[in-house]
Amino acid sequence: QVHLVESGGGLVQTGGSLRLSCAASGGTFSSSAMGWFRQAPGKEREFVGYINWSGSRTYYADSVKGRFTISRDNAKNTVYLQMNSLKPEDTAVYYCAVFVGSRVYYVYDYDYWGQGTQVTVSS
Repeated sequence: QVHLVESGGGLVQTGGSLRLSCAASGGTFSSSAMGWFRQAPGKEREFVGYINWSGSRTYYADSVKGRFTISRDNAKNTVYLQMNSLKPEDTAVYYCAVFVGSRVYYVYDYDYWGQGTQVTVSS
């Protein structure tokens, strides 16, 4: 079973940058597609981005396209989320998870969720 731990969150001003990390242990990380999601207070968990097992294919939510970049280092069992040009509406708890289904944008097609890391963007 895969265990995921997110890190790298924090408080940043509008326009700033953060890089989140998601470290995996157990399971077969290098052959697993991964996703990033976020959840703001009072809102549903929403898709942020996806990366396939090799890193050759990525998908992003329209709200973050051009600002966020997902990458992975299979030798380190880690997936990253580089977030640039941050906005107050990016404030949320960010989660990584393993893609286990067929619908990249669908939260229920992911499993083995991490505990999340808080990102707060001040205006």
